[in-house]
Amino acid sequence: MADLNKSTVLVTGAGGRTGQIVYKKLKERSEQYVGRGLVRTQESKEKIGGADDLYIGDIRTAESIAPAIQGIDALIILTSAVPKMKPGFDPAKGGRPEFYFEDGAYPEQVDWTGQKNQIDAANAAGVKQIVLVGSMGGTDANHPLNRLGNGNILVWKRKAEQYLADSGIPYTIIRAGGLQDTEGGVRELLVGKDDELLKTETRTIARADVAEVCIQALNFEEAKFKAFDLASKPEGTGTPTTDFKALFSQITTRF
Repeated sequence: MADLNKSTVLVTGAGGRTGQIVYKKLKERSEQYVGRGLVRTQESKEKIGGADDLYIGDIRTAESIAPAIQGIDALIILTSAVPKMKPGFDPAKGGRPEFYFEDGAYPEQVDWTGQKNQIDAANAAGVKQIVLVGSMGGTDANHPLNRLGNGNILVWKRKAEQYLADSGIPYTIIRAGGLQDTEGGVRELLVGKDDELLKTETRTIARADVAEVCIQALNFEEAKFKAFDLASKPEGTGTPTTDFKALFSQITTRF
């Protein structure tokens, strides 16, 4: 029997570093949320606890993710193609490492087809809100991230973001700055648009803060139908953000 007072939320990419934090935060707030996770492999499922609310599925195949999405109220998308470093790079010799994507795991397949499949499945299931985490840099077609493995990762991410914005589903698109594995809740968060923050000294953010913003976005009307860049001031400067309604109210951009 579903608890009508709780919101059932699925985080996809729950095996990833940011996804794991979102999943954990949902589980910690069990008075408010029924948390679910989607991972790609049994190994990932075991790594983060192996609970029954962790589903295994491949976002590139619509049928395999349908069970996880069935019956949810909100979806947080944290799936992303991950480039791998070509073997043989020696930092001692200088130069830059080269990257590649495994067959079937290019950004076009993961960040476009995979995210489109999730959006379509959520739409069919009547999901009330989708939070999609992307990346800053998408306004620049020549951004270095696009050259990694010739994957055009930011191009495909933007295409998926546009698809979500056009879907009619209430959405929140978070374009995060450089992700850091540091403590959350101790910095002042900054929102921006069109990669303006990339031109400043504040273009990074803790994964834990991105995870918190994902969940807070489910609580405020001010976060719906919004797309924004997200970074933070350095720790020790500014005031740590606690008023998320005010943060979302600053945002005026729909895409």
